[in-house]
Amino acid sequence: MLAEKPTQTLSTEIIKGDAVFTLLAGEWDPLVEKSMTHTPFQYLSYQKAWWDHLQPENGELNTIVVRDNGELIGIACLYVMDDLVHFNGCVEETDYLDVITAEENAEVVWTAVFNTLCSPEYPDWELLELCNIPAESPSRAIIPKLAGQQNYTFAETVNEVCPIIDLPATFDEYLAQIDGKQRREIKRKLRRANGAGAELVIIGLEDDIDEAVDDFLTLLRKSTFEKRDWLTDGRCAMFHDAAKAAMEAGILQLLFMEVNGRKAATLFNFDYDGRIWVYNSGLDPEAFGNLSLGVVLTAKAIELAIENGRKDFDFLRGDEIYKYRFGAKDTYIYRLNVTRCDQ
Repeated sequence: MLAEKPTQTLSTEIIKGDAVFTLLAGEWDPLVEKSMTHTPFQYLSYQKAWWDHLQPENGELNTIVVRDNGELIGIACLYVMDDLVHFNGCVEETDYLDVITAEENAEVVWTAVFNTLCSPEYPDWELLELCNIPAESPSRAIIPKLAGQQNYTFAETVNEVCPIIDLPATFDEYLAQIDGKQRREIKRKLRRANGAGAELVIIGLEDDIDEAVDDFLTLLRKSTFEKRDWLTDGRCAMFHDAAKAAMEAGILQLLFMEVNGRKAATLFNFDYDGRIWVYNSGLDPEAFGNLSLGVVLTAKAIELAIENGRKDFDFLRGDEIYKYRFGAKDTYIYRLNVTRCDQ
């Protein structure tokens, strides 16, 4: 006689405040690693760093946790503010967001999340505003269906573009696939930088990570007035926490271009899941400006990614022209809005 299949027993829990990062410490990241949207931004260390340093004033973290027979299968890390519900991390600093669950559990988890959101136990809200959901996420098909079942209003808009380079097997193949003018420019700038003694510096475990992040932040401030004004104390602290956690996890790629021992350009990347994620950059425009070290560093980062067998080079959000000159193609992230009609 065949054994009976265990009955599925779903349970949901609302965890208020930042206690969630302690209570789920042993379960969170293993779920991320099998999640349908698994990027560096879903990991507990990033989520905690964002909330610790960038939580909005009056925001209240109310995370919905879904279990199946006691096993964690879903995390919706959400905060409520002014009758709005957002993903933790939304919107400026975090490039990809989503519910944390395996694809085969996505509909079950989202259904449980919606039921909890609509229950009297969850804080009152009028608009569920979910930012930066990747184009391929199953959430884009599931959420409008659930909203319709509740007679709520649903709307989807393109949030931003994330230009990505599909990397070939060799750097020569990469150069061959981009625009001819850009190819010649890259080769010329690489030759000139090499002739001037410019060196690529890769920060490793043996380096002082706090000092390296401070150097990165100094160059970030010098890049543009906009970046200088954007770089608040909270964002500086988040960069430090995120860098330390990523270094410990083996996914930090912090790069500098140096000339005569002086750092002039930098990239703060994540190296995760076969992809380079270009989180932010910095440049001292007054240091060796004739060497175009920002362009040189990006070219060297692409070359390094190819040498290390990475498949994609993701510039993350923004349609800056230089990304397309390097051959990137647009992908899209979306904002999903659900408006309650029962208030």
